[in-house]
Amino acid sequence: VQLQACGGGLVQPGGSLRLSCVASGSRFSIKYWGWYRQGPGETRELVASTTSSRHTNYVDSVKGRFTISRDNAKNTVYLQMNNLKPEDTAIYYCSADHRGYLSNNGYWGQGTQVTVSS
Repeated sequence: VQLQACGGGLVQPGGSLRLSCVASGSRFSIKYWGWYRQGPGETRELVASTTSSRHTNYVDSVKGRFTISRDNAKNTVYLQMNNLKPEDTAIYYCSADHRGYLSNNGYWGQGTQVTVSS
């Protein structure tokens, strides 16, 4: 299974971006999708996740600003990011798993850079 993420870029504070991640080569349905990020000098953190039961989870710092959604027919997950702040600057990675959680056998995309700066 390969994950291809896109949609990153440079945006001013208060702006919006929409990240997408497409899974290809999967014989089984994707039950878990997650977006993670890693800022300069920081550890990777979970930003948002969603499961096939539609349970979603967000890190506190993005609640009310970011929305994760999925299109099962397209094997795609999205991350709508509004009111972006400089502290959102990071490389964003998508992840997926056939289980309802991210296991050691889960999959990772290559990352897409998001830079929030005036």
